[in-house]
Amino acid sequence: MANNRAMVIHPNDSVFIALEDLSAGDVVHVNEQHITLISDVPSGHKVALKAIPTGEKVMKYGYPIGVALEPIEKGEWIHTHNIKTTLDGPLNYAYTPDENRIQAGTTDLTFQGFLRPNGEVGIRNEVWIINTVGCINKTAESIARLAGDLYKDRNIDGIYHYPHPFGCSQLGDDLLYTQKLLGNLVNHPNAGGVLVIGLGCENNFIESFKESLGDYKENRVKFIESQWVDDEIADGIDLIGELIGEMEKDKRQPISLSKLKVGLKCGGSDGFSGITANPLVGEFSNLLIQNGGTTILTEVPEMFGAETILMNRAANERIFSKTVNLINGFKDYFIQHQQPIYENPSPGNKKGGISTLEEKSLGCVQKGGIGEVVDVIDYGEKVSKQGLNLVQGPGNDLVSVTALAAAGAHIVLFTTGRGTPFGGPVPTVKISTNSQIYTKKKNWIDFNAGELLENKNMDQLKQAFFNYVLDIASGNTQTNNEKFGFKEIAIFKTGVTL
Repeated sequence: MANNRAMVIHPNDSVFIALEDLSAGDVVHVNEQHITLISDVPSGHKVALKAIPTGEKVMKYGYPIGVALEPIEKGEWIHTHNIKTTLDGPLNYAYTPDENRIQAGTTDLTFQGFLRPNGEVGIRNEVWIINTVGCINKTAESIARLAGDLYKDRNIDGIYHYPHPFGCSQLGDDLLYTQKLLGNLVNHPNAGGVLVIGLGCENNFIESFKESLGDYKENRVKFIESQWVDDEIADGIDLIGELIGEMEKDKRQPISLSKLKVGLKCGGSDGFSGITANPLVGEFSNLLIQNGGTTILTEVPEMFGAETILMNRAANERIFSKTVNLINGFKDYFIQHQQPIYENPSPGNKKGGISTLEEKSLGCVQKGGIGEVVDVIDYGEKVSKQGLNLVQGPGNDLVSVTALAAAGAHIVLFTTGRGTPFGGPVPTVKISTNSQIYTKKKNWIDFNAGELLENKNMDQLKQAFFNYVLDIASGNTQTNNEKFGFKEIAIFKTGVTL
């Protein structure tokens, strides 16, 4: 229940959410009560609907988000000073299937995409320059800039390079992560042509890296080993010209919506993330899955405290077990490095109204809607099943968006209550949780889910958002990260560096 000043999300909640800055002494009508505030409360933060004794669970979204550290009075602000997490280390779980989960359907809907010679589908026709090692970052940057000027009138969507610091002095799984991640970017169908640039002495040398690529089209992927050519920049520009000649043969055509893969991400969350933007993305995920499409969810540490919701939507006991291993494996990763498992939420999250990791996670997992979890895949792997997939990866914005792209996402939907200019290698749709950040950061934010607190209901907004994403997929609309050239990658680092 909501009015213009406050909202109760679930009937079992013991808190309401301030929809604007409230002051001590204000009287708020909520849940058929007139509640007098006994402290100032910032917008997006929580207020006690009733007296909560020490040690009692605090309820939001219908789930516990922590316990009271001290007696909390009715009308009192609830935040990090008087609530704490109850989460602990690895746990045992039981599979209790959720019968309301949505399964992949079929569709007659289409978007305008590029059908590649290998049968893959892309939504952009770009040249990507992928360097095997960080030593060659500036060479790739120079080639992208000069080739962009030379070929600016050609019929493609742009030439982009993706610098990173790795590929040299890496061993074991650390090197394997880099190779798998970069290999999947080379094979990404949004890139109609790819130039791979190596140095020649790195651990990730080109002949080794080729093993991570599998089958590839030699007229669509070109290689330079810089130490073995006289002028790698001139050679690179020439090879890009050859790639463009092949890419211009690809034309947009109707593609079944079932071929679309969309990554789901949140960053800079606030108290409205689980009320507006994340539920909106969840509705999009439901619609896409019902039309046979695929959505991909990562940020494993931001599932802690809400993991059973995903586990109980697993397609079967095997997927349930893989989800348990995903959660407990990431907890073990923190423990092995002697770091606290529940360090989240971040300072920005706290300022926006999120007090505990349970609260953050319960908002975060809403991006997956109620889709059946059809698969759980490792970092650097590609999705192969239609429906909702979980990918192993951290919450870090750059690393997780790159992992989503490497998993096959054509687009990433990125919800935010704080704002960020960041974009991944694929179109990255920034969705604001509130209208204030949308109005303030027009060059960052693409879509305003804050209207759900104002003049739009979910049925109205979800269809408008669904159509908007299909326009992006069809090339009719660019995201802000595309318009302003904010396209970056980051690779998950593990192990030692020589």
